[in-house]
Amino acid sequence: MSNKTYNIAAIPGDGIGIEITEAATKVLNALALSVGRFDFAFTSFDWSSKTYNERGYYIPPGGIDKLKGYDAIYFGAVGWPDVPDHISLWGLMLPLRNSLCQYVNVRPTRILNGTSSPLSACKRGDLDWVIIRENSEGEYAGHGGETHTHFGSAVATDVSIYTQSGIERVMHFAFETARSRPKKKLTMVTKSNAQRHGMVLWDRIFHEIRKEYPDVDADTMLVDAMTVRMVLQPTSLDTIVATNLHGDILSDLAAALSGSIGTAPSSNLDPTRKNPSMFEPIHGSAPNIAGKGIANPVGAFWSAVEMVAWIGEKDASVRLMKAIENVTGRGVKTADIGGSASTNEVTEAVCAELEQLCKN
Repeated sequence: MSNKTYNIAAIPGDGIGIEITEAATKVLNALALSVGRFDFAFTSFDWSSKTYNERGYYIPPGGIDKLKGYDAIYFGAVGWPDVPDHISLWGLMLPLRNSLCQYVNVRPTRILNGTSSPLSACKRGDLDWVIIRENSEGEYAGHGGETHTHFGSAVATDVSIYTQSGIERVMHFAFETARSRPKKKLTMVTKSNAQRHGMVLWDRIFHEIRKEYPDVDADTMLVDAMTVRMVLQPTSLDTIVATNLHGDILSDLAAALSGSIGTAPSSNLDPTRKNPSMFEPIHGSAPNIAGKGIANPVGAFWSAVEMVAWIGEKDASVRLMKAIENVTGRGVKTADIGGSASTNEVTEAVCAELEQLCKN
């Protein structure tokens, strides 16, 4: 019987996104070889800032329709100094999320084997969170504009959009995630004391839906107080649900508290599975270290773990995560998490560990 082939669209993007996508591809192929029952077929899409400067767009006509034929999308990073950040984000990342109905962003965070938190009292096991970020609405909905620019009195607006259906679907996903975890605990982040319309709706729907999940211990926090709780009481948190902007900010703080943003993964999911979901590390393109061979590939590998689990190969995803943590546990790490290894050395170590696990 021939192996099953998973077709993956790879979008390396810019900067270290290119390096870590190459590393993740190598590790995923090593995983497939070690498992022996499936393969990956990668198709690379050069939708980078370099091509944007050459042709004036990131995604070519018909590009998103092409992506719909793939089992998943692996994304590196986008952003380069010669293209304003709002151009690159709205030219590539946000259109992908919106057009492919990837309305949930999942960002797991924990202290990995062989790594440590900058919080001196926080040890491995104390910080183990999953942040569920609403991925299509809020401040990132794209509503707004600028007028009177030429009269020296410019007026700019960004309108946050919250819909009942959008909030309900992410809340259900968050409660189901919390229910599936040992602590069965969910914390909802809001700012309804100041944002008295959209955030109040967010609160109200949360409290309505929580009645459907009596087995989940649910509470709420204002976003400013949440930053304090994350630092001072990390063991009190487990699953967290937040708006698009709040989830974006808090997940970066979570990554830093767990040791490094270089280890942090994310999943952009269409839970209906009508469209392919997209997986990416959250560290960005990091132009300052691009090309130096020192980027931490662990966030890229962990994103690959999430992708492998999403496409239905749960056992293989567990194997890959074990290989990653065996390697970090032995001290094969990049400088941002206390090591001296290069991107390639960490990659080769994970590939070798997968081969070793296959023998055991």
